[in-house]
Amino acid sequence: MSTEAATAPSPFDAERAGIERVLCFAAHPDDIDFGAAGTIAAWTAAGVQVSYCIMTDGDAGGFDPERRDEIVRLRIEEQQRAAALVGVTDIRYLHQRDGYLEASHEVIREVVRLIRDVRPDVVLAMHPERNWNRIQKSHPDHLAVGEAVTRAVYPALENPFAYPELAAAGLDAYKLPWLWLFAGPDERDNHFVDVTDHVEDKVAAIHIHVSQHPDAGAMERTVRGLMLANAERAGLAPGRSAEAFHVVAVNGPGTIAGF
Repeated sequence: MSTEAATAPSPFDAERAGIERVLCFAAHPDDIDFGAAGTIAAWTAAGVQVSYCIMTDGDAGGFDPERRDEIVRLRIEEQQRAAALVGVTDIRYLHQRDGYLEASHEVIREVVRLIRDVRPDVVLAMHPERNWNRIQKSHPDHLAVGEAVTRAVYPALENPFAYPELAAAGLDAYKLPWLWLFAGPDERDNHFVDVTDHVEDKVAAIHIHVSQHPDAGAMERTVRGLMLANAERAGLAPGRSAEAFHVVAVNGPGTIAGF
């Protein structure tokens, strides 16, 4: 179920979008769970095929100095278990170094490769703009994900002459309908998804990432509070919970080639 804030009309028409496949990009294991696990749980429950691409291995995360040699394995396992809780089993990795992610042509090419392979109706990614009100959303790797994905989506993805080696390998140019961005500035949010029925799925998925939460109780209270605040911003009834997105129509009925 989705709703749009009265002050920020969404360009996304959920009734007519016909979403069948979604590809989600994030910087670290757990980013998707914090930003969109409720929406993803609703999608998979409705039969939508959802895939993840985690760009780094999360090797700089965690708080236990005694387990540094295990952190990559732990975080991969945590992400697999968390994804399974919301109906996702297809997880890809770019294996970039945590804290060093850049919107390089190497990374952009791999993003284009994945989108052309999956050919989703929606690409969901972290926002390329910094959130000054809650700067924790704007880890430099998060911003790099948003920039790399946005630059991949247009024009490289739909340009048959961009990264010609991809077309030569059978990955033809593709026009993406929708780009959904999360964890950006609040003023960019123009679409809210009512995830009240999937709050517990989201919270359970986040709790799987035990290597990242020295205070799991405070984390859960914060997450629940933010979802309630999103629902209030969206004009939902008191007690409802929502996730917020900046939805961009990349290719639609009004799109003109090259504009």
